Amino acid sequence: MEKGHDSCSMAASELYTKFARVWIPDAEEVWKSAELTKNYKHGDSTLHLTLEDGMDIEHKLDDKTKNLPHLRNPDILVGENDLTALSYLHEPAVLHNLKVRFTDSKLIYTYCGIVLVAINPYENLPIYGSDIINAYSGQNMGDMDPHIFAVAEEAYKQMARDERNQSIIVSGESGAGKTVSAKYAMRYFATVSGAATEANVEEKVLASNPIMEAIGNAKTTRNDNSSRFGKYIEIGFDKRYRIIGANMRTYLLEKSRVVFQADEERNYHIFYQLCASSHLPEFKNLKLGSADDFHCTNQGQNPIIDGVDDAKEMCTTRHAFSLLGINELNQRGLFQVLAAILHLGNVEIKDRDSDSSIIPPNNRHLTVFCELMGVTYQDMSHWLCHKKLKTAQETYIKPIPRLQASNARDALAKHIYAKVFNWIVDHVNKSLRATVKQHSFIGVLDIYGFETFEINSFEQFCINYANEKLQQQFNMHVFKLEQEEYLKEQIPWTLIDFYDNQPCINLIEAKMGVLDLLDEECKMPKGSDDSWAQKLYNTHLKTCSLFEKPRMSNKAFIIQHFADKVQYQCDGFLEKNKDTVNEEQINVLKASKLKLDLLVELFQDEEKATSPTGTAAGGRTRLSVKPKEIRPGASSKEHKKTVGCQFRNSLAMLMETLNATTPHYVRCIKPNDLKFPFTFDPKRAVQQLRACGVLETIRISAAGFPSRWTYQEFFSRYRVLMKQKDVLSDRRLTCRNVLEKLVQDQDKYQFGKTKIFFRAGQVAYLEKLRADKLRKACVRIQKTIRCWLVRKKYLRKKHAAITIQRYTRGHQARCLVKYMRQTLAAITIQKFQRMCVQRKLYLQKQAAALVMQTILRAYMARQKYQGLLRNHKAVFIQKHVRGWLARQRYKRSLRAIVYLQCCIRRMKAKKELKKLKIEARSVEHFKKLNVGMENKIMQLQRKLDEQAKDNRVTSERLNCLETSHAVESEKLKVEVSKLKGIEEEAKNNANRVTSLLEELEKLRKELTTTQKEKKTIEDWATKYRDEMEKMVAELKEQNGLLKTEKDDLNRMIKEQSQQMTEKMARALAEETQQLESDLNEERSRYQNLLTEHLRLEERYDDLKEEITLSVSVPKPGHRRTDSTHSSNGSECTYNSEFAESEESSRHGEDVTRGMDTSLTLKLQKRVTELEQEKSSLRNELENKEEQFQRARVRDDEEHRKSRGAELEYESLKRQELDSENKKLKHDLTAMRQSLLGNAGAGAGAPGSPPYKVLMDQLNSSCEELEVRKEEVLILRSQLVSQKEAMQHKDEKETMTEPVHYVEDVHKMKDSGAITQAYLGLKETNRSPTADFHRLNEDGELWLVYEGLKETNRLLEGQMQQQRRSYDNEVEVLRGELQSVKEENNRQQQLLAQNLQLPPEARIEASLQHEITRLTNENLDLMEQLEKQDKTIRKLKKQLKVFSKKIGEMGAGQGETISPGQMVEETVRPVNIPRREKDFQGMLEYKKEDELKLVKNLILELKPRGVAVNLIPGLPAYILFMCLRHADYVNDDQKVRTLLTSTINSIKKILKKRGDDFETVSFWLSNTCRFLHCLKQYSGDESFMKHNTPKQNDHCLSNFDLAEYRQVLSDLAIQIYQQLIKCMENILQPMIVSGMLEHETIQGVSGVKPTGLRKRTSSIADEGTYTLESILRQLSAFHSTMCQHGTDPELIKQVVKQQFYIIGAVTLNNLLLRKDMCSWSKGMQIRYNVSQLEEWLRDKSLMLCGAKETLEPLIQAAQLLQVKKKTDEDAEAICSMCNSLSTSQIVKVLNLYTPVNEFEERVSVTFIRTIQTRLRDRCETPQLLMDTKIIYPVTFPFNPSSLALETIQIPGSLNLAFLTRV
Repeated sequence: MEKGHDSCSMAASELYTKFARVWIPDAEEVWKSAELTKNYKHGDSTLHLTLEDGMDIEHKLDDKTKNLPHLRNPDILVGENDLTALSYLHEPAVLHNLKVRFTDSKLIYTYCGIVLVAINPYENLPIYGSDIINAYSGQNMGDMDPHIFAVAEEAYKQMARDERNQSIIVSGESGAGKTVSAKYAMRYFATVSGAATEANVEEKVLASNPIMEAIGNAKTTRNDNSSRFGKYIEIGFDKRYRIIGANMRTYLLEKSRVVFQADEERNYHIFYQLCASSHLPEFKNLKLGSADDFHCTNQGQNPIIDGVDDAKEMCTTRHAFSLLGINELNQRGLFQVLAAILHLGNVEIKDRDSDSSIIPPNNRHLTVFCELMGVTYQDMSHWLCHKKLKTAQETYIKPIPRLQASNARDALAKHIYAKVFNWIVDHVNKSLRATVKQHSFIGVLDIYGFETFEINSFEQFCINYANEKLQQQFNMHVFKLEQEEYLKEQIPWTLIDFYDNQPCINLIEAKMGVLDLLDEECKMPKGSDDSWAQKLYNTHLKTCSLFEKPRMSNKAFIIQHFADKVQYQCDGFLEKNKDTVNEEQINVLKASKLKLDLLVELFQDEEKATSPTGTAAGGRTRLSVKPKEIRPGASSKEHKKTVGCQFRNSLAMLMETLNATTPHYVRCIKPNDLKFPFTFDPKRAVQQLRACGVLETIRISAAGFPSRWTYQEFFSRYRVLMKQKDVLSDRRLTCRNVLEKLVQDQDKYQFGKTKIFFRAGQVAYLEKLRADKLRKACVRIQKTIRCWLVRKKYLRKKHAAITIQRYTRGHQARCLVKYMRQTLAAITIQKFQRMCVQRKLYLQKQAAALVMQTILRAYMARQKYQGLLRNHKAVFIQKHVRGWLARQRYKRSLRAIVYLQCCIRRMKAKKELKKLKIEARSVEHFKKLNVGMENKIMQLQRKLDEQAKDNRVTSERLNCLETSHAVESEKLKVEVSKLKGIEEEAKNNANRVTSLLEELEKLRKELTTTQKEKKTIEDWATKYRDEMEKMVAELKEQNGLLKTEKDDLNRMIKEQSQQMTEKMARALAEETQQLESDLNEERSRYQNLLTEHLRLEERYDDLKEEITLSVSVPKPGHRRTDSTHSSNGSECTYNSEFAESEESSRHGEDVTRGMDTSLTLKLQKRVTELEQEKSSLRNELENKEEQFQRARVRDDEEHRKSRGAELEYESLKRQELDSENKKLKHDLTAMRQSLLGNAGAGAGAPGSPPYKVLMDQLNSSCEELEVRKEEVLILRSQLVSQKEAMQHKDEKETMTEPVHYVEDVHKMKDSGAITQAYLGLKETNRSPTADFHRLNEDGELWLVYEGLKETNRLLEGQMQQQRRSYDNEVEVLRGELQSVKEENNRQQQLLAQNLQLPPEARIEASLQHEITRLTNENLDLMEQLEKQDKTIRKLKKQLKVFSKKIGEMGAGQGETISPGQMVEETVRPVNIPRREKDFQGMLEYKKEDELKLVKNLILELKPRGVAVNLIPGLPAYILFMCLRHADYVNDDQKVRTLLTSTINSIKKILKKRGDDFETVSFWLSNTCRFLHCLKQYSGDESFMKHNTPKQNDHCLSNFDLAEYRQVLSDLAIQIYQQLIKCMENILQPMIVSGMLEHETIQGVSGVKPTGLRKRTSSIADEGTYTLESILRQLSAFHSTMCQHGTDPELIKQVVKQQFYIIGAVTLNNLLLRKDMCSWSKGMQIRYNVSQLEEWLRDKSLMLCGAKETLEPLIQAAQLLQVKKKTDEDAEAICSMCNSLSTSQIVKVLNLYTPVNEFEERVSVTFIRTIQTRLRDRCETPQLLMDTKIIYPVTFPFNPSSLALETIQIPGSLNLAFLTRV
């Protein structure tokens, strides 16, 4: 061990100065820190120190050695990942560094040179997940924080790179965590390498762990799962470095634990698992019970382990057995033998006498044992109490005493268990054996560490012997590595003195050594432990310094091991070394009657055993070494090796294996004996560090040059110590010059080829110089700043004083002016105040006088008015009374006069009548009167009629007058009655005048009294008014307070309402976000399933290729199997789980967010119904087609029979065709007008868009008809001239039916179209080739017009049907209106109910009701929309089919004529004028050219040329134009083969060139464009609304390619994921270097000293990646995608994924690298992130969500820079780091490391405060971000404005066989 003065590079007086910190020994803490309070001078015998608790002490130096105490390292070096990075390398520095990392930073792994020190945390840590494995995979060992995975990765990498086998040696005492470390190492290999076959070898390797733990692990006082054996597992790999198998070798099984356990310990776990599972039916025959019932399991008195369920562990063990191929029968046999061992331990043996023993008959446990083992009770009970002695002549059977019998019983139990253990290990190895040739292996050794107890026996001797051998190998390996490093750097090599334990090994294993003497003593007939001890004393006591004899004992010896002295007790050594067992008992077991192969294999002859047994009384055995073959017939005793000899041989084989491999060391440390988590006991730690060789490694390193820097790192770190003139272009020369100036002693450093080597302490000295330089610079800066601050303060004070004076004087002047103004104002105020007082008195007097005058005058006016009023009333009464009296008198006089007149007139009338009567009686008079009587009669008659008429008029007038008179009389009567009443009232009033006068007098008196009372009341009222005013004021004040309270309450209510609204809004937003996340998760799940499906298909294709082709031998190399690798080589099929296309999900996203589960179920049900309906319609269509074919056959036969009659009929029909044509034109015009009128009337009705489409189709049909007519007329003139020439034709040839019509019928999809065409064909019986002169009229035009007639009739019927449906819809709307009214009423009632609820419940109820209502409405609307879309599509397709069929029929007829015409004779050429047709945006190709099309356009196309020279997406446009033509000709097979070939070809080219980003990007863009074209031209209204009218004309007409759209969408998803992986493979090597390691801001972060494992340099050397490299690569990605015409939304998603990968990888490395967690690195990261954001702004991608993916990294960088001291800082951190998990925040705080002395570490208290504040967070405990996540991609519909007819095909594509249509 180095000393203080040996580690210094200058005089001690320069280092041991005041404030220097040192380590002093301490009994409790081993080492304690102290600080010098006085400078040390040479010759001083004491040091004046101050401890950390403030106590002052004096430390005395050793008088002989005068060694100074160890110096303490600077604080910035404390907590380093590698102990060799410490400047001062000694025991206290190592111990303190481990303690700080373990207790403060919660880091359990630390490097010590080539050794990984692992401290058991006694707590489960989240640092072993698959994400951590992926993070360490492929990384350099020094680039990441220490971890068992880093050691495993280094071993794996060296195996592949150096082609050399590797070993990982895990050692440590019980409870230190060896088994767990070995298990995690094997898990790492199984995860990163994969398996070479599909046999899941890696799972079997891991499955061996629970089996070996069950049969070989037990609970001890130090560990609940202590391995009681050593094992060496070789994991085999093939040439591709994939796991192919494994092999296990075991050592030193502790068999004594089977029959004995100390207090608080347990037997092997398998026994307790059996007892816990005894209730299972398959274990009933074992007759087991609780573990407390058996002597072998209850000796420790504590059979339960906290947190362990033995029954569940039993299930795990049985599953592992099954996985490793041990069948149920063998498992039952194993459990049967183990249960027998338990029963055997309970067999009670009693004394018969002093020399013999007996087992009582019918012993229950022995009976069960015999039943389970299949042996007889008598034989077993006999040989348990007897033994056989053999002599040369005869054999004796001798009884044995009870103690020997008990030992023999226990020996048998241990022997049986050893056999079971051996059998299980053999079968595990058989299951793990490789099926192919092993190329290399990695061995994992899990073995005991050095042990020393109060009583040490044969077991500890063997263990320590093994550790001596391992330590020797370790020392030699360390020494070798040091030597290689010096030689490689060409450093002068000086021999380093290190401890060589070969003498100790010779003492144990050499001739006449301890083991040799022990074997010799075992061969002696009467050999004993005492005699063996005396031989040891006589042989080694005087000759070997490492061997000692205890003073107080003659049965013990002491050996000086490398770690410590150990005293061994000789008792039991011989018996354990012999390991004897009664052979007769074994023979009884061999004679078992059970038919189990297991028993036969277990108890075979000792000569044939695969491995010998182990120690009998507590020893351990090695199970895998096969002994040499023996001679037949030889005795087994003669050749049976002792346990010591076996162990020595097996250890020699192990060392041979280890020496042939590259070792990697893991030293496990147990921090305390109480198993407290993260509790560090320095005493126990130092003891183990000394024993495991860590301190020896430190000593060897310290003896040479432990600190090593590259020239660039040294220059970067210590640039501050150089002057400008010292800096040269040659870094090596610069460093040499500086070091020569700084360190005078050149022996303290050496210059290598690439590094500078420093002796121990030199880095600390350089750090001290650097810190002093920085401190001086800081002092100078502080001095300058303080001077500047003080001067600024003085100037501010001076300026402030002048300003104060100026303002003070101004204030005084203003005060004087104010005083003068106030005086003048006071005089003016007095003047006006006095004037106001006088004027107020005058006005009061004037007002009083006016009031009095007013009151008096008012009183007099009222009196006068009342007198006038009384006179006026009296006159009025008199007037009316006198008038009434006059009228009464007039009426009486009038009546009297009238009466007199009547009487006189009556008297005169009577006289006249009498006279007339006399005249009438006279005859003469009668005769005289008759003269002219007739004429008179006529005149009289006329007069009579006139009079009658007048009488009627008069009578009517009289009646009217009578009626008016009666009414008037009634009015007069009423008036008279009123006058009578008035008269009576006047009389009464006259009588009352007197009384009123009297009463007036009384009232005057009362008035006087009332005035007096009034005055009194006014006084009271004044008083009351004052009181009321006061009360009102108080009320107003209270009212004001109430209003204030009301306003406050209103404000509170408003705030609560606002908060409630905000709360509901947040809840709604959260719900929306949750729905969005669920949608994304579902989409991601589907895409992951798609990826997995494609991967399995690729695996299937690969297997088929391997079967078909010969297996090629792979080249050796280091290649890993990526678990997330996906395939591109198989065609994707339609997935029912994701049947909806991307565009429908995008449009329906908002609707889906509000839908609940019931809505989803209804939609799924509706989809199912539609699919069923679709299938039924398809079946019906097929039936119709079959019927049509049968009818077609029959019609053909009838057609041939009646051909002659039909020809004559056609001749007659020709003459009527012209008139029919004109009539049809007229009907068509009328139909058009009718359609336009109906469309105008029902524009808003459903179905109106189809009518417009119909009109367009009709117009085009009319135009086509005109063209056809002109052509036919021209052909007619030509055909008539050829009539006679064609009469010689054979009748069969002329009557041949063209094939076109049959094909046309096959192409008709709609049953209605087929029916209509069939009827028209049947009526006309067209004959295109017969009688060519009749072709024009009878052949084509007639068929065309008939088809149009049928079309018109169909359209009229459809219009009428639409009208009826419109009327029905009107009725439905009325019903809906009524339902809306009812719904309104119900809503009002609901609103009234809600108003009675609390606000929260009211809002919730309203929202719930609104969601339900909207859901139902959406569902109904979706159903209606679906029906309408279905109707529209049906109408459109019918019309298109009819129009197309009619055109094709005409064209087909024309084509069939031409060949027949040209056969017989040459026809004079005739110019046929045709109309010019526009290019329809289609490309025609022949069927045989399809492969050429795919080859030239996809397989052999170079993306770079297309992207630069042609329009983006040109291949997609060309493919779609070809597809359009296949759809136009209604060739479903052509459509299907073209799409299938396209998809498979794209997959093929991606599989071939899937690692080329440009190729993948190109085909992603073209696949998306092809998908958009299928949507844009599908005919769906949702897509057609973005098109131009011309583009709508180019829509597909015959095929619905929705399913192919889904297949293309899946293909696009696959290409996108491949693009992301390709991009990730390019970016992955750049991210860590560019984002973390490279110093973008030079000089901010200094390089700290590193240890043996150098990290990647942060200096930008040639070939290293920088941030600029990342930005250039991102720009290259972006420009490539833009050139390829990738959709902008898709580019945004790609960029978002890129930034997520950058952020996740950077953050993960930050969390696993302690050297990166510093303030300066946080600044670097934030600057790098700002550069990325600037790149986003330059590309206009800030809104794509990429910035949000960097939020965790930004917050981590901020966390490195913020203050971390107070509670306020903790609160700020908790609120700031909302994107980081609690484990990530705590990890960053634990890893935070100061780079300079001016920074401070984060205290443990602060970290606990953070944990307390964040404990309520609901988050996953995962530490690292998942870098394999790929966001679910969507393909929003992006229509193209490019017209298909304008696209030109360049000749460079070699597509000349395509024809534009």
